[in-house]
Amino acid sequence: MIGGLSIMPPLHAQTPRHTYHGFRPGELWFDTDGNAINAHGGGILFHEGVYYWFGEYRHGRDRPREERATPGVSCYSSTDLYNWTFEGIVLETENEAGHDIERGAIVERPKVIFNERTGQFVMWFHLELKGQGYRAARAAVAIADSPTGPYAFVQSKRPLAGMWPRGFDDDDRRPVPGELELEWWTPEWSAAVRQGLFVRRDLEGGQMSRDQTVFVDTDGTAYQIAAAEENLSLHVRELDEEYSEFTGNWIQILPGGHNEAPAIFLHNGTYYLLASGATGWDPNDARSFSAPSIWGPWTPLGNPAEGVNPTNGMGPERTFGAQSTYILPVQGRSGAFIAMFDMWRPRNQIDSRYVWLPITLRDGRFTVRWLPEWDLSVFDEPDRR
Repeated sequence: MIGGLSIMPPLHAQTPRHTYHGFRPGELWFDTDGNAINAHGGGILFHEGVYYWFGEYRHGRDRPREERATPGVSCYSSTDLYNWTFEGIVLETENEAGHDIERGAIVERPKVIFNERTGQFVMWFHLELKGQGYRAARAAVAIADSPTGPYAFVQSKRPLAGMWPRGFDDDDRRPVPGELELEWWTPEWSAAVRQGLFVRRDLEGGQMSRDQTVFVDTDGTAYQIAAAEENLSLHVRELDEEYSEFTGNWIQILPGGHNEAPAIFLHNGTYYLLASGATGWDPNDARSFSAPSIWGPWTPLGNPAEGVNPTNGMGPERTFGAQSTYILPVQGRSGAFIAMFDMWRPRNQIDSRYVWLPITLRDGRFTVRWLPEWDLSVFDEPDRR
């Protein structure tokens, strides 16, 4: 029983317990209790010498349908990145009817950042309201006084209502007659999307917010990066000093580019972004971008994936059968970053596997090469950065 919520042990319990000394991408990964790690679409917070992994806690097909609703956000802790201890469900969905995170709501892509000014831990996630499919497309936030929670839900909404992105001039702000009636995927419709069709459509009610991540820059300013505009564009949105609200300062990244699953990192003054195409649960080719500022301009760098996952035969064109979720800076190792991916298995989501791979930086680009097994010593190899 965790916080009044009964959590049954996940599938694939392992006996005896196993100690890891490296990563095995795509293989089952067990926590220190011998249970499969259940933290999908997740992100990592490093705080006071400990890594905290937050993710979607998913049920499997062994549970009755009425019990498969996501109970909330899980948390695991580690000091070495290989071995993880289950800390519990740190944000629980609610039994209250009509609550934004009522049991049955869709809670995805949780990310936690620490606010040094307030001393609070701030969790952002993508929220879909119960019974509405993926129509709500909300950004949601919760806060806690400890990395392991419990996290108190604050609010969810479509962000930036009435606020135009940077660079939108008077012409961009004027609706084009008939643009909302254009047939989707035609050249005329695609041109209208690039020129702000969905920004204008959603101005009054707020912009959509689906796959998302959060990032704290070196000056302490925090940002949310999210898929919006029917998953056709990425938005970079500045957060306020508390990290719990938007300032209204925001941009689009390559509108109409059809990118989602964003993950971002900063190295030697250059911002790098990893994303995927938007093909639902099916894997596709990864995309990468760079910029001299968080505000751009963002330049496409191509697909960073290299190699083939021998377990499914998928290479760069399918990103090893996985989708990006977060880029983890390895503490104490300059220029060492891990690209985190999920291998989604929608028919049995608890068995969605994790693919963590090292990033190589070279000549203003980065690559992510398939390795069947590796450890942090790979970052000691020359010419990786």
